[in-house]
Amino acid sequence: MSGPHHHHSQSYHDHDHDHGHHHHGPASYNTAFAVGTLLNLGFVAVEAGYGVWAHSLALLADAGHNFSDVIGLVMAWAAVWLSGRRASRRHTYGFGRTTIMASLINGTLLLLGIGAVTWEAVLRLAHPQAVSAPVVMGVAGVGIVINVGTALMFLSGRKGDLNIRGTFLHMASDALVALGVVAAAFLMGKTGWLWIDPAVSLGIGLVILVGTWGLFRESLDLALDAVPDGVDRDGVEAYLRALPGVEALHDLHIWPLSTRSVALTAHLVVPGAVVDDAAMEGIAAHLADHFGIDHATLQLETGADGISCRLSEVHAC
Repeated sequence: MSGPHHHHSQSYHDHDHDHGHHHHGPASYNTAFAVGTLLNLGFVAVEAGYGVWAHSLALLADAGHNFSDVIGLVMAWAAVWLSGRRASRRHTYGFGRTTIMASLINGTLLLLGIGAVTWEAVLRLAHPQAVSAPVVMGVAGVGIVINVGTALMFLSGRKGDLNIRGTFLHMASDALVALGVVAAAFLMGKTGWLWIDPAVSLGIGLVILVGTWGLFRESLDLALDAVPDGVDRDGVEAYLRALPGVEALHDLHIWPLSTRSVALTAHLVVPGAVVDDAAMEGIAAHLADHFGIDHATLQLETGADGISCRLSEVHAC
């Protein structure tokens, strides 16, 4: 970037820069969402019907709990679909943020589910109740198969997309709960110790809490426009400051557009330089390939007017 500069500031914007990091949503998971939703909805209907027929409050309560799986799946699926829609004049960034909202709601549902399981376990510790082991084991066994099968369909995408990870954790957690129910019912049938059921529930709740807290925290961070965990903010700043001709950097902002897309804006003070398209293309490619930032907007300034840094971070100027 060299030569005379006849403007006080210019900006360069890169959006659909194809370097392997820009994705509108994992369309390949449409089948997984459809199958998972239908399986879980069918299971809820059968479990609720059996609960009414057998006058089992426990089965009805579990059917209500499993219905949250359906809600979580539908929300995540809707978010993936919305994130693939094009930006409009009103929604200029598109609808990618719905994936962040779905992740946050999924994490919240999981935490509420843990609270409900824990509360019920505490009540059962105080007032132990005998259960029909064969019936409980049969229903929970079907739940294990359905939840494990659904979770496996999202296994491959859990690391690259927080929305998919939330869906995977929701299904895997319920499979773990159902496994605990089977184990507890079997042991209670063998020993007659009624405290085993609530004790196992408490243990499983603790395990799920540990696994879920990270999802909830990261989803909340993304909802608050924090720098995504996978982006090296200091590395990005060091790279931009080291660019040829850059004397100062301010107003550096990095935030998520969705659970799979990251945006950046920054002001680079480059006295006496002009915009070199090839150089700017190289910068955009480097940000995408090395930092996972696929939506970069850079503004070049001469610094001649002493542009203020009112929006910059402390020590950014």
